[in-house]
Amino acid sequence: MNQLEAALRYLNDPLNWSRTNGIIDLLLQHLRISVIAVAVAVAVGVPIGALLGHIGRGGAFTVALSNVSRAVPTLALLTVFAVTPIGFGPTATTIALALFALPPVLTNTYVGFRGVDRDVVEAARAMGMSERQVLLRAELPLAVPLLMTGVRTAAVQVVATATLAALVAGGGLGRIITLGFRQQDYGAVLAGALLVALLAVATELLLAVVSWAVTPGPRRLAFGRVRTRQVGAGTVAATP
Repeated sequence: MNQLEAALRYLNDPLNWSRTNGIIDLLLQHLRISVIAVAVAVAVGVPIGALLGHIGRGGAFTVALSNVSRAVPTLALLTVFAVTPIGFGPTATTIALALFALPPVLTNTYVGFRGVDRDVVEAARAMGMSERQVLLRAELPLAVPLLMTGVRTAAVQVVATATLAALVAGGGLGRIITLGFRQQDYGAVLAGALLVALLAVATELLLAVVSWAVTPGPRRLAFGRVRTRQVGAGTVAATP
């Protein structure tokens, strides 16, 4: 029996899905860690990137922070956390993954807001909009495509990298892989890898649909549509 057949047999065994710490339990742990990490990265990265892009400053800081963050391996952070009060477990993994997800969110948000046509911004101000209204009603709808690209990139990277949680007692689908190596059950290793790959693809597809839905334009959902106004030489985007 080759490894692919062994992996399919592992996945077709109902007990592997339903037992305690089976696939369902580990999948839920994996999703919880990933969702929290991405949510934290979005909560931190989007406001900072939007503000810096709006005022047109901090580009060098954003690029430098992104490069430094990407240069630090997640596994190295987990090793550092092990000798701090954070220790092992889901908390350490979530913090490390949130730091890992921050650079693409921050960078894409900054680039998205900074790339908005300055004529649109000036036209919005000429209409009497406050700076907050300019940011939320004129710039945000136009920056959404790049912003969502950053979120999608971060989410897929986090889902794939969250397998490292198993190395620090953090749970997740990586436990199938590590346990398979420990028992020399390479069918289980391949099964775990397939599950992580499928979850990453599903995450990409789901967020691609969300990105399409919230991007201004025709045939979008109501909350993603944007009305435009012609004012002088510029066109201003304004949400309903």
